[in-house]
Amino acid sequence: MNRTFVPSARGALKIICFTTFVAVCGGAVAGTCESLASLELKDTKIAAAQVVPAGAYMPTKPFFMQMGPSPYASLAAFCRVAGNIAPVPDSNIAFEVWLPLEGWNNKLVAVGNGGYSGEIWFPFMAGPLGAGYVAASTDTGHEGPPLDASFALKHPAQVIDFGYRAVHELAVKAKAITIAFYGSPPRHAYWNGCSTGGRQGLAEAQRFPTDFDGIIAGAPANYMTRLSAKYVVASQVIHNEGGLIPPEKLPMLHHAVLAACDGLDGVKDDVIEDPSRCAFDPASLHCAGDDAPTCLTSAQVVSAQTLYGPLVNPRTRVNLFPGVSLGSELGWGEGIGAMVPQPSTLATGIFEFIVFKKKGWDYLTFDVARDIPISEDAVGATLDDIDPNLAPFFDRGGKLLQYHGWADPGIPAQNSIDYYESVRATLDDPDLDRYYRLFMVPGMGHCAGGAGPDRFDALKALDAWVETRRPPETIIASRMTQDGAVDRTRPLCPYPKVAVYRGSGSTDAAAGFACAEPSR
Repeated sequence: MNRTFVPSARGALKIICFTTFVAVCGGAVAGTCESLASLELKDTKIAAAQVVPAGAYMPTKPFFMQMGPSPYASLAAFCRVAGNIAPVPDSNIAFEVWLPLEGWNNKLVAVGNGGYSGEIWFPFMAGPLGAGYVAASTDTGHEGPPLDASFALKHPAQVIDFGYRAVHELAVKAKAITIAFYGSPPRHAYWNGCSTGGRQGLAEAQRFPTDFDGIIAGAPANYMTRLSAKYVVASQVIHNEGGLIPPEKLPMLHHAVLAACDGLDGVKDDVIEDPSRCAFDPASLHCAGDDAPTCLTSAQVVSAQTLYGPLVNPRTRVNLFPGVSLGSELGWGEGIGAMVPQPSTLATGIFEFIVFKKKGWDYLTFDVARDIPISEDAVGATLDDIDPNLAPFFDRGGKLLQYHGWADPGIPAQNSIDYYESVRATLDDPDLDRYYRLFMVPGMGHCAGGAGPDRFDALKALDAWVETRRPPETIIASRMTQDGAVDRTRPLCPYPKVAVYRGSGSTDAAAGFACAEPSR
């Protein structure tokens, strides 16, 4: 299949003018920051347009996971535009767009959300802004923390906003504001998100292929109905009598997995390069006698097997969704990880508030064979972004950089591989790697963290790819100690390649590794 690159940003100006706003059409003359307060955008009210002095930004609301030093202290002065979009009744999508006053690189980056996040992701806007991009984000159309789906009850319009409409509206309005401020559209527009943000990126590629020139989709929660079902079913097993593996046993289980799997790549470094190569059964840790810290009870063995194993239709025996990878054990007690005292509302929320619309819904009543079809009929078209036909996005030159941590305890890493393979099978394009690359990250947890190198600049790699049309052959990742020093670097390789030790040099240096096809 031959694909021809078609620049879109400037070509879209005429369309934006006719469909989005009336105040900036025709000459597209640059305006002041304050003048943006009177900008007329379709279905939009601008609440604020003001210059923020260097280092002076403070979020209007505290961010749920703000940790460490402020990401805003080093920011140069910028123009902050805040507003609300209401494309339909009962819709209220809050957004912000930050525009550099100096040094704009003529590009725009919209950043994604996490969980059911009903807040603008301010900290994640700081990095792109500091690098010279226009930065944009949305609250997905509601207010609330990432683990809370209660906003959806009796608000179907807000479910659609959360599903896909908010990010599309953000893309259109952010471009319009950029044109109004600078007098010209962004030369390139990018999406950067992980988890729900990864799903949002795939939704954009599938549903609105002209919104972005490049998309970063990290650990995408793009199959929300089955992902949630996987953890509801796991919770049914784990929260049965004796099934919960206590936190103090998870390191023991993890070390047993490393003992079986770590050396398969020729390097023992507490990181499993490719967990799919390893065969480990937690039954090998079954207690020979009484329960002890060094073994798993029968119920705990079943719980571990349930997490590692796929979600299966009990009637047809068809695998519906993958399990988590070997090596993810240390994260099982965090976030959506199922080894927690109560089932995570991140998993149950879609059924309680969106599918069955019954506050207090009992997760123990969930039946895979009966309820997954009901769920997919009810919300699959809104929340499941699994369409493998990305031809419209690729045909216009779009680039998709997807990544996933192999040790992700929340969204199984195999889900990214399954989606990648579905796109490859659907398009049957020998040149697909020119447009779509998946990077599996050994040892990384959910979007970050873990024993492996988890710091890498996906935006820099995507930007270079779009600008030069040369796809990244590797991305260098780093691991940092608690005091901020880099103690290991590794190349990330485009799937299905893996990093293979060259046989000489430090195993903590990327130079000692090369990307190669895996040996089976």
